Amino acid sequence: MPEPDPASPQAAEPTAERGLRGRLLGHTVRGAVVLGCLAVWLGGSLLAAGFLFLSSEREVSLASHESVVRPTLSGQVELLTGPVLPDLRLASDLPLGVQVQLGKTEAGSTDELVQRYALIASAPEGPQAKLRSAIEDMALDALLRGLVIGAVPVLVWLLLGRARRRQLLVALPTPYGVLAALLAVAMVLGLWQPWTPADDAVEAAEDEREWVPLADFVGAGVPLPEEVEGVEIRADLTTNQSRRLIESAVNTYDKSQTFYETAAEAAGELDLRTPEEGEVVVTMVSDRHDNIQMDAVARAVGDRAGATGVLDGGDDTSTGSSWEAFSLDSVSAAFEDQPRWGVAGNHDNGTFVVDYLADQGWTMLDGEVVEGPGGGTLLGVADPRASGLGSWRDEGGLSFEEVGERLAGAACAADEPIDTVLGHDANLASEALRRGCVDLVVGGHLHVQEGPDPVVADEDPEGSDGPDSSAESDGAEESDESSEGSAADEEPEGEETPGESAPRTGYRFTMGTTGGAAYAIALGSKIRREAQVSLITYRDGSPVGIQTVNLQTNGVWVVDDYVELAELAVEPDPDDQPTDGPAPGPIAPGDGLDDGLDDGAGDGLDPELDPELDQGIDQGIDQG
Repeated sequence: MPEPDPASPQAAEPTAERGLRGRLLGHTVRGAVVLGCLAVWLGGSLLAAGFLFLSSEREVSLASHESVVRPTLSGQVELLTGPVLPDLRLASDLPLGVQVQLGKTEAGSTDELVQRYALIASAPEGPQAKLRSAIEDMALDALLRGLVIGAVPVLVWLLLGRARRRQLLVALPTPYGVLAALLAVAMVLGLWQPWTPADDAVEAAEDEREWVPLADFVGAGVPLPEEVEGVEIRADLTTNQSRRLIESAVNTYDKSQTFYETAAEAAGELDLRTPEEGEVVVTMVSDRHDNIQMDAVARAVGDRAGATGVLDGGDDTSTGSSWEAFSLDSVSAAFEDQPRWGVAGNHDNGTFVVDYLADQGWTMLDGEVVEGPGGGTLLGVADPRASGLGSWRDEGGLSFEEVGERLAGAACAADEPIDTVLGHDANLASEALRRGCVDLVVGGHLHVQEGPDPVVADEDPEGSDGPDSSAESDGAEESDESSEGSAADEEPEGEETPGESAPRTGYRFTMGTTGGAAYAIALGSKIRREAQVSLITYRDGSPVGIQTVNLQTNGVWVVDDYVELAELAVEPDPDDQPTDGPAPGPIAPGDGLDDGLDDGAGDGLDPELDPELDQGIDQGIDQG
């Protein structure tokens, strides 16, 4: 049979098929190589990320302690308090667990510390948010490093090339290949060091302190809240002191939960004014003094009124120390989905509070005009007493009055009057009000409400650099022609009569303490004096009204009427004008009438556990 002509179509068809199959095979091999590289990269990355994650730890401020957080696979959230206090754990309902090792803190006694734990546990949103953030950060860091580590073998394999890989594969069974493999294994073991022995003393101590259900530990005679069901405790079972501490903490936790949860639920039913079309409402809190339980209550009030932002008038802490970060975590978690503006109070000593809240997403006012609620202008600065020495931006060593002068200068330098000035002490903005450069000044510090009150600006303040405003205050009437003529007749010859216009009216408002604080500390199972949450209404960026909501020490809510600022009667009293100096501080028991005050006898912190509080009660000194 004759051979087919190579140039014929019959001979070309098999050749084309073979070429197509070859190309398909080449593409398949290359695709398999790419998929193999991706599989090795992802597999190696996940293994490396998992190892790095489980071996990582993060230092955070948690539950008033310098703490170390470690992820585990125990499925438990473990709180390790140290050799003296009991450890706690609770199932996480996930394969992943968390171990928290508490470190240094500040407390007057063990009893005080345990009571603090109970109160923090009764408002867990702040610690939960902090733990969640720490775990997410560690997981993200481990994943990013794992992706880099997983890419190393793939990159090395690709960079070596096909010829060099064959050479190494051939050399692997040789003595040199075996030596290289052993060195690689030795490097891994050197980094891992699995042979490091555990501390025998620590293991022995842990063996002696077995995990037991909290209900079994305290006994059937102590009723437990439903929220602590499933909690286990590890303590020295032969010591009555541990049992007494836990019983006290459970009692404090239960009382705190009952009081504040009831208050928050009742807040959701209050008859509050809600914003009309074109209006914006913001919640204002001030002088919380570590009372984290009031944060959820304040948020419930704001939600009921339709508030979409929050102003913080300062004194969130009692000393401004880092152990009080739990208070800042709590208020940040309560309002984390809303715009937040704040200033530091006189008890927020140093820079810790301002820096910490700024890191949490708050706009901390520092003497610069910013956009505030409803798109209006907002100005404020930390209390000059907060750092021991007054400061204005980069200028230090200023008195309260000098900072007030600079604040007024910043307000009056604006093209239009500032809509709101936020300060811990409203007196800081007295000069700005007198110059007519601000519509509303809000603050706290006194722990009791004052105002809102109208303040008429000076008609021709000496050295005033206030903004030029032709707007007349409500109710002002122009003089009739006859009075103008009479006034002109009385003017000396050669002088012109200036245009008549009423001086500008601003408003000042000092709110009570949101933490229900009688002194500089409000952490307790219930409030010590009337606690207040304020609601400020804005229309087109300008403040137009205020409503205050008050929680009494017996848990009863009192809602004040909504006050329209423009409807306040303007009756200047020369003896009741805003002063430039700092306000004296909160009213202490016995210093004046305060029907909302509860001395807290038999509840919360005991004066014997807090000598500073005891001294304040005995001497009636100002601790605000």
